Amino acid sequence: MAETSNARPSETRVQRLQRLRRAVESSGALHLKDAAELLKVSEMTVRRDLAGPEAALALLGGYVVNAASPTGIKYTFEQEIDQHTQDKRLACRAAAASIREGDTIFIDCGTTMQSLADCLPEDLPLSVICYSMNVASIVTHRPKTQVMVMGGLYHPSSQSFASDDGLSYLRRLGINKAFISAGGVHWTRGASCSNFHEVAVKQAVIETAMESVLVIDASKLGSLKSAFFSDIGAFSRIIVGGAASSDMRKHFRSLPVEYVTSAT
Repeated sequence: MAETSNARPSETRVQRLQRLRRAVESSGALHLKDAAELLKVSEMTVRRDLAGPEAALALLGGYVVNAASPTGIKYTFEQEIDQHTQDKRLACRAAAASIREGDTIFIDCGTTMQSLADCLPEDLPLSVICYSMNVASIVTHRPKTQVMVMGGLYHPSSQSFASDDGLSYLRRLGINKAFISAGGVHWTRGASCSNFHEVAVKQAVIETAMESVLVIDASKLGSLKSAFFSDIGAFSRIIVGGAASSDMRKHFRSLPVEYVTSAT
């Protein structure tokens, strides 16, 4: 949706967030479309406003909500929303630059993949396969995009679905590029995540896709999470957003790691 002629050019991001907080406090949740209409801006502007660490709001399933749950406890997904946002976006912009017209791509779950969905080239005809609500809520609003969403049991920790039927469906698809997220990437222990239900999906798409690309921010380097899903050698590219120490880079020197530290 384009910016409307009634937009408030003098209204800052902070002021928009204040208005959104008041609206969410009164209603409990606000649909993204309604939030954009309230502020007289595009849905993309609302998404960008919510990306900052001071937002105190989150976009979950297409709704703007308080980032904290009613009990004061956050899901793993919510905790990740505001972490390393800029570095994730740097990695995602670099990853999105490799996408070509007519590609069939797989987008993994997680907050980094939400940023990748936002970075997809506008108006580029694509087929997108996904299994998370946050990614689906973005790509389903894109023009010229065929979207295939895997179903199954819903897991709030990553806003994703998983099932045996979904895996069977995934294996029947032709996928040019798979963009994979990880909670940890270790030079000898491979790629890992925090949610065991994601493992089968990640492994199936890595086996199926012509090319698998790991997209992470620099904080994930050297980390090891509980659920291992792949050796490093499975990825043709490892795109890292943000600066990594020289000692950390030494460990990954022989691997196809690309460090992206600026938008240019």
